[in-house]
Amino acid sequence: MNKVGIIGSGTMGIGIAQVASAAGCEVFLYDASATQTEKSLAGLQKTLNKLVEKQKISSEKSEEIYGNITSCASISEFKKCNLVIEAIIENAEIKKSVFAEVESTVSEDCIIASNTSSISITSLSADLEKPERFIGIHFFNPAPLMPLVEVIPGLLTRENLPQQIYDLMKSWGKVPVIAKDIPGFIVNRIARPFYGEALRIVEENIATPEQVDDAMRTLGNFKMGPFELMDLIGIDVNFAVTTTVYKDYFYDPKYKPSLLQQRMSEAKLHGRKTGKGFYGYAENAQNPVAEKNEALYQQIFMRIISMLINEAVEAKRLKIASDEDLELAVQKGVNYPKGLLAWGEEIGYSKISETLKNLHDEYQEERYRQSPLLLKLQFKTFNL
Repeated sequence: MNKVGIIGSGTMGIGIAQVASAAGCEVFLYDASATQTEKSLAGLQKTLNKLVEKQKISSEKSEEIYGNITSCASISEFKKCNLVIEAIIENAEIKKSVFAEVESTVSEDCIIASNTSSISITSLSADLEKPERFIGIHFFNPAPLMPLVEVIPGLLTRENLPQQIYDLMKSWGKVPVIAKDIPGFIVNRIARPFYGEALRIVEENIATPEQVDDAMRTLGNFKMGPFELMDLIGIDVNFAVTTTVYKDYFYDPKYKPSLLQQRMSEAKLHGRKTGKGFYGYAENAQNPVAEKNEALYQQIFMRIISMLINEAVEAKRLKIASDEDLELAVQKGVNYPKGLLAWGEEIGYSKISETLKNLHDEYQEERYRQSPLLLKLQFKTFNL
């Protein structure tokens, strides 16, 4: 698969194009907005120049990467492609219409893929004439820097395709994991409490965003706290993923979106990309400093980490992916300092279980129900 079509030239699309091109592929880049493509290619040129300056790549490699990418005026220029990856807005209907156009253009052997972070792969492929050639290839932002790629077969995907894509992603220098086609796949399912529980703590005036972030960085060694990370991802994007996962799990209260996050999205306070989110990013922005409180920090950390570990244990029980891939996914996809199953053993599953029981007793909500496997793990040591 050395001729790759990329649909969408936003941050993710141009990032995937860079990765494929660096691996020696001929890349065809299309976006409905020619202006966006021009802007993204100019940005890529600047990025490559910086990498050359820092001696991360040679000037020859920089020219090769940029030269491998062809800007296309329409999808009709994808005829030679043997792999097409869509990286556009998270809207199922828009994606489906794009895939119909792609299928009418490419050869019968061409693989069609979506970079969706949360929409069902089976659903996206259902209307295609050859759904067996459709698969999810989910990169993480920024694609050139984040190692993880989730490979997601749908119910109609042919049996040998996941391994083919897995091997291809390895040849591109990525760390692939194979996941079931469930809402959120691995990372966006397991990681939901990192944001959701943090938002709830702030909504209830238990702590401020900066205190939550400081607690998770200092006690958990996370590189970024939940609110810093939401600002980086885009509060609107994070809210959209949470809403999709919540809806697709038939409104399971574990994944209930936050009203605070909805209001931030409505106000277009999306984080870094708009200059303000939970923190300010203007040139002279002065952000509040966290008021340290050891007991409060411990409460925050245990509440969030217990919810995360419970999600990981439930994913293990449901065999959403292998134990190794579950651990790799959170470390390589969202930069967690360690795998959550190993973290559960380290803290002690009985302590995790007790934290969740106390939260359930306090709130009387299904949100805090424990995985059946967690209830067993607290009494017995399993070989993880």
